[in-house]
Amino acid sequence: MRRILVTSALPYANGPIHIGHLVEYLQTDIWVRFQKLMGNECRYFCADDTHGTAIMISAKRAGVTEEQFIERVSAEHQQDFAGFDIQFDNYGSTHSDENRALCEEIWAAIAREDLLVEQEVEQPYDSVEETFLADRLIIGTCPNCGAPQQYGDHCEKCLSNYQPTELIDGRSSLSGTTPELRAAPHKFVQLEKLRPFLEEWVDNGQALQEEIANYLKGHFLYAKDKEGNIKPLRDWDVTRPHKYFGFEIPGFEKNYWYVWFDAPIGYMASTKQWCDKHGEDFDRWWRSDQCEVHHFIGKDITYFHTLFWPGMLKTAGFSLPTKVHIHGFLTVNGEKMSKSRGTFVAASTYLKHLDPAYLRYFYASKLSSKVDDIDLSIEEFIAKVNTDLVGKVVNLASRSAKFVASTGLSSKYPDDGGLLAAGAAAGKEIAEAYEACDYSKAMRLIMALADRANPFVEENKPWELRKDESQAERLQDVCTVALNLFRQLAIYLAPVLPKLAEQAGELLNDPIVSWDQAQEPLVGTAVNKFKHMLQRVEEAKVNAMIEESKPEETTDETAEGTFVDKWNDPGDSLEAEPLAEECTFDEFLKVDLRVARVVSAEQVPEARKLLKLKLSLGGGTYKQVFAGIKAAYDPEKLVGRLVVCVANLAPRTMKFGVSEGMVVASGPGGEEVFVLSPDEGAKVGQRVH
Repeated sequence: MRRILVTSALPYANGPIHIGHLVEYLQTDIWVRFQKLMGNECRYFCADDTHGTAIMISAKRAGVTEEQFIERVSAEHQQDFAGFDIQFDNYGSTHSDENRALCEEIWAAIAREDLLVEQEVEQPYDSVEETFLADRLIIGTCPNCGAPQQYGDHCEKCLSNYQPTELIDGRSSLSGTTPELRAAPHKFVQLEKLRPFLEEWVDNGQALQEEIANYLKGHFLYAKDKEGNIKPLRDWDVTRPHKYFGFEIPGFEKNYWYVWFDAPIGYMASTKQWCDKHGEDFDRWWRSDQCEVHHFIGKDITYFHTLFWPGMLKTAGFSLPTKVHIHGFLTVNGEKMSKSRGTFVAASTYLKHLDPAYLRYFYASKLSSKVDDIDLSIEEFIAKVNTDLVGKVVNLASRSAKFVASTGLSSKYPDDGGLLAAGAAAGKEIAEAYEACDYSKAMRLIMALADRANPFVEENKPWELRKDESQAERLQDVCTVALNLFRQLAIYLAPVLPKLAEQAGELLNDPIVSWDQAQEPLVGTAVNKFKHMLQRVEEAKVNAMIEESKPEETTDETAEGTFVDKWNDPGDSLEAEPLAEECTFDEFLKVDLRVARVVSAEQVPEARKLLKLKLSLGGGTYKQVFAGIKAAYDPEKLVGRLVVCVANLAPRTMKFGVSEGMVVASGPGGEEVFVLSPDEGAKVGQRVH
């Protein structure tokens, strides 16, 4: 029996859980339930992430203390998770005595290893609120286009980036006062001193998905400067000055651990709370080679969990992660979740309208062991749930259980042509798919079994057999087979659909508690009255959910401009992916961006990613460009479209011809590539500034 400790990233206590968050918690819950069904000693720990400037500000706006604010949000989070049948062995808070003690222990270890260095950091400061300001807490007029009410780092109208000091009439969004620059001491962890360990940990090929290991090597561990030398890892700023909601650092008064320092330690603190409640030894879980540690996180926080966190654990003598399972983002109908379109759906709103089993199954049908994003197509969502769960799985029970309510199952399992045996044999491959987090494969394998089971019912027509008393024994046998095949599916689906598994156990008087139950038929037991298990998804209910998720009309232009999250905490100079080498303004001016019109577009049959474009830059100037957008665009629909072209790129000879420029686009790749299109009023050949 394996001993396994599992965590999900801690939800930030500054807002509600939404369907995007649920990708991770459902992915984790499914894996944990599978491990428990396999008989492993598996515990799932989580907590609310409660510190930072954002919490301090939100609590003040709500007119409550920070402690009152995070307590209220924690209750809401736990209610939402429970509504989706997500079961934690312990759900804690980073604002706990256990977390403070562990932070102090790890901090002392880092100091003993001489990893800390102190540096002065200059930041904008709000003298009224007495706090340092993140860039997005400063608003003013864009220095580039003159648009009012823009953030301190980025203009949403002209898309230019700048420093907060460049804003015209910049002011704090908290108090309205003009920020002043102030310097304060910060302590940094010197990650470069941990390089040998981090290189070995990333290279071992066990803890990280291949694409994540390659990302860390290319962008951090082996990133090179202009001279070709490997760049040192950047020091990690791990403290914040007063005012800040968090734990004050012993020996560094009026300074606090940064939220990203104490948040992952919250995994350990939650474990400690559970251990204290159950008389367990904490070291058995966090200082033992016999315990596996599995983290489930989103790709946006890869940097923190795969470099900083293992470095902290190694330094303090705790167990390293056995595996960091990293997933992609959620899109809805192929686009980012949107409040205006009603696709930014809160968990509580979903639960008002739809069964959580629908979303659990749909996500499982999409999630793989890769870091790919998943898309929730509303049309596919409705069709998949209705076809697979209602039409294939529940249908087996609903069309047979009522015919044996008085007789129960046959005392001996009838001949089913090998269906149950085939299902039992498939259990190993299904289990391997669950173990690898390849849930989409597991669902395909399970539905393949359902596709073989349903024809048996169709061919034997129990609803016809019941009309002939002489066929009573055959009717019982047919229904015994159908209900056993249903039970087998329910066992395999139990990690995804725990309520359905519970209902199956109640129907057949045999609770589902072990994966091995799928290996043997159930015979001679009573069958209880069938109760509806899953209703079909009604499109009207989905539409009602979307309508409720749309924001109310508002005339407050700054309503969204005042939202704060922990990613923009004051002094936060770290990003999931660092910026490229900086270039001078003169160097940037060498890039000649021009508005161009697509004159022709065609497939390059022998190329996997490329389309061949002919671009007009006006005045009889044309450029041939090979663009890697094949998966995202139909060539015919590109013709006539305005694009932005890098017009002075040196020609490049390729296997398929010469490419004389580049089309500007963004996105992670594949089908999610978005070509930049100027407004139709732009003139062909016009330079883009």
